[in-house]
Amino acid sequence: VKYEAKLEDGTLVDASDGVEFTVKDGHFCPAISKAVKTMKKGEKVLLTVKPQYGFGDEGKPTAVPPNATLSITLELVSWKTVSNVTDDKKVVKKILVEGQGYEKPNDGAVVRLKLSGKLQDGTLFVKKGHGEGEELFEFRTDEEQVIEGLDRAVITMKKGEVAQLTISPEYAFGPTGSKQELADVPPNATVHYEVELVSFDKEKESWDMSTPEKIEAAGKKKEEGNVLFKAGKYTRASKRYEKAAKYIEYDTSFSDDEKKQSKALKVTCNLNNAACKLKLKEYKEAEKLCTKVLEIESRNVKALYRRAQSYINTADLELAESDIKKALEIEPDNREVKSEYKILKEKVKEYNKKDAKFYGNMFAKLNKTTQSGEAMTIDSKA
Repeated sequence: VKYEAKLEDGTLVDASDGVEFTVKDGHFCPAISKAVKTMKKGEKVLLTVKPQYGFGDEGKPTAVPPNATLSITLELVSWKTVSNVTDDKKVVKKILVEGQGYEKPNDGAVVRLKLSGKLQDGTLFVKKGHGEGEELFEFRTDEEQVIEGLDRAVITMKKGEVAQLTISPEYAFGPTGSKQELADVPPNATVHYEVELVSFDKEKESWDMSTPEKIEAAGKKKEEGNVLFKAGKYTRASKRYEKAAKYIEYDTSFSDDEKKQSKALKVTCNLNNAACKLKLKEYKEAEKLCTKVLEIESRNVKALYRRAQSYINTADLELAESDIKKALEIEPDNREVKSEYKILKEKVKEYNKKDAKFYGNMFAKLNKTTQSGEAMTIDSKA
């Protein structure tokens, strides 16, 4: 914005020929943030600002007296969208140039960028795709080919968009830092990227595939999930299993043989995804995935076993016992299920003890209160 702030007598108290700020943090006085939210780019306004939206009954030392009304001329020169890429607000994107259309890269897309990265002191540590004739920086999303913050930010961008990214260490190079081509990134450094998404090729979506392609893609994603699960990357493995299951979610038009392949893949992917959710302590999600499997195969022991684990962790002990007993009816010698049954019995004992203690304490208090009440009655009669 550009602005000029004066007192009612015309005394100039502050002015700027161009200042940038976030609406959330504000600038000069609360009135400016409130006003810009109602303005269009290039609009000029005259604000009469009462003390509660200026500097109140305290004023501003040496500039604004207490309870002063201000007159502010304000121009909204431009604005840029700032958004949180991650829920914890540790990857922030500021759009410098709006992109084209509505399409954005998906997981598995090949993206081509102009990229420069700086440390907080302005040191340039990477620059790619900017020189004449220089190849653009290219990578496939969701493949751990770049730092997580950059990976996650790029899939929020449109073609032609230019954005500034502020990435905290957790989503950048972490506690180890990194040796980059132009400078070293020190441990626990917040980094800043300027990125232009020049072009991208989306990974093929299921609706663009033939049935054999869907089954092949589902099988491929399942295998990728298996590799990630073995590496202990449960969140990323879960995403692979989810994507695999989505490819073959609607199979009514499949042939009998294709339906058979689809059914087997659905069962495996949902079971494996349930195993991921258990590792991630997302027990309700694990339960839902196991239920999906049991709707296809009601006697699937792994699904009963994993759903029982979910129920135990959400304290639904009766439901857990029902699943375990059914699993043991089908496979009486299954060691994992037997072991889980022991855990369940211990949990039941633990809860029974807690209940006994709770009710014991409650009755003791009730008894004490009753006795106290009787004593009071006798005293009053006396």
